[in-house]
Amino acid sequence: MFKKIIIVVLIFTAIGNKSFATNINPLTDSTITIKVKGVTCSADLKTLADNVKELKGVSDCKPGKMGPTSVFKITFNPALVGTKEIYKAIENTGGCSDPNDRPYKVKGN
Repeated sequence: MFKKIIIVVLIFTAIGNKSFATNINPLTDSTITIKVKGVTCSADLKTLADNVKELKGVSDCKPGKMGPTSVFKITFNPALVGTKEIYKAIENTGGCSDPNDRPYKVKGN
């Protein structure tokens, strides 16, 4: 009898505990803005965005305007990919004029 009472109390506690339900949900996407130096043409913007989008966990990468420092808005799931992997994908992308060159640098990295 005592065991049944404890089980019933535990069940009602679990049902009434709102944090219990929220702990089950996976992490939601995060969005960051990254500044990148070394972008010299519109093809660079597209190539960088495409390479970042190939990372598992990245759902979107929108490049801004080209300039001395270009901005990329990246949406990703931090449970699947981290900012270090995103930075590495950018900085390991080959240059437009020389694919063996690595001209892109994340500003502030």
